Formats: sequence, C-alpha cells, structure tokens
Amino acid sequence: MSDIFSEVDEEVRRERLKKLWERYGALLIAGCVLLVVAVGGWRAYNWYEAKKAAEAGAAFEAAVVLAEQGKSKEAVEAFRRLEAEGTSSYRMLAKFRQAGQLAQSDLQNDRQDAVALYDQLARDTSLGLTMQDFAAVRAALILLDTASYDDIRARLEPLTALDRTFRHSARATLALSAWRAKNTTAMQRWTDMILADAETPAGTRGQIQMLLALSDADKKS
Repeated sequence: MSDIFSEVDEEVRRERLKKLWERYGALLIAGCVLLVVAVGGWRAYNWYEAKKAAEAGAAFEAAVVLAEQGKSKEAVEAFRRLEAEGTSSYRMLAKFRQAGQLAQSDLQNDRQDAVALYDQLARDTSLGLTMQDFAAVRAALILLDTASYDDIRARLEPLTALDRTFRHSARATLALSAWRAKNTTAMQRWTDMILADAETPAGTRGQIQMLLALSDADKKS
C-alpha cells in the first residue's frame, strides 16, 4: 500500500510542477537571460573603466615626463587634454599639475591662468576640504607679490582655524603679505599665532623668526 501512496504523491508533485512551469516558466527563462545580460554588461563596464584608467594613467605619466624635460607648453597642453578627457581622479590631478606648471611661468597671463585654475579647485567641494585648502594656498602664494593684504586675507583667513590642515601655510602667507604691506598690526597677529601654536612646523617657525628679524631691521633703518 505504501508504494501506491508514494506513486500517487509523486504524480501529484509532477502535476503541480507542470502547472507551475506552464504558468511561470517563461518568466523564469526571462529572468535567467536578464541575469546573464546584467553580469555580462557589468563585466564589460568594468573592463571599459579599467581601460580608460590605464589610458589616463599613461597620458598623465607622459605629461609629467614633458614637464620634467622642461617642455612646459607641451606639458600644459597634455594636462589640459587629460583634464577634459581623463577619468575623474586623473582630471583632478591633471588640473593641479596644469596649474602648477603655469605658476612657474614668467608670463603674467600664465600665472593668472594658474590662479584661475586653483580658484576653481578651491571651490570644488567634491575634492574635500583638504585639497580645496591646498588649492587656495597655492593661489595665494602666486598672488603674494601683486595682491593686496586684504585680498590675501579674504582668501586665507578661513584656513587659519585650528582644524584646517594647511593652517600653518595660510598663517605664514598672511604674515608675509602683511609685512609686505607694512601692516605691522596684522603681521603681529599672525606671527604671534604661528609662534604660539605648538604644532607649527620647525621650518615655518624659522621662516617667521627671520621675518620678525627683517621687520625689526626695517624699524631701525
């Protein structure tokens, strides 16, 4: 008797599976096809992104070589192309290197272009605050010989807070700008802040002590 019941149960199961297949078989096949397509598409996308990253990396290295060879104009053009066509990370690096290359030029127009690029980077919140601050300091350093103290202060004063990575560079640049402008009150403010900060790097501290010595010499002359 148990064999008869087993055969009946098996037949019932087969009938149920048949009905389920008739109802959902097409959907199951479609789902499997979509899964295969999705996996294939994802692998193709990863391959394409890896290819683009490799190409961008090679282009960046080639541009760096041009810069090291003293071919400034060609290097700037190479970094500019990479900024327009490279992957997101290399676009950012290329923009920084392009600005740095232009900043080394003796031509005022090139230096103005460098400031404009650094200003764009300083406003780009996708970079994160540290890289934004770095760009802001670099722009201010280029402008140090030509911009007013008020202009430099407007650019850098927010960067002097205790929680900002480049506060030491920002304070030192402000002190130097104030000295050039013969603004002794402002210079004293920044030099005091620099010397009072226990985390001020030794190099920066030494530069400020030299600046104070120059200031004292100016007063005596």
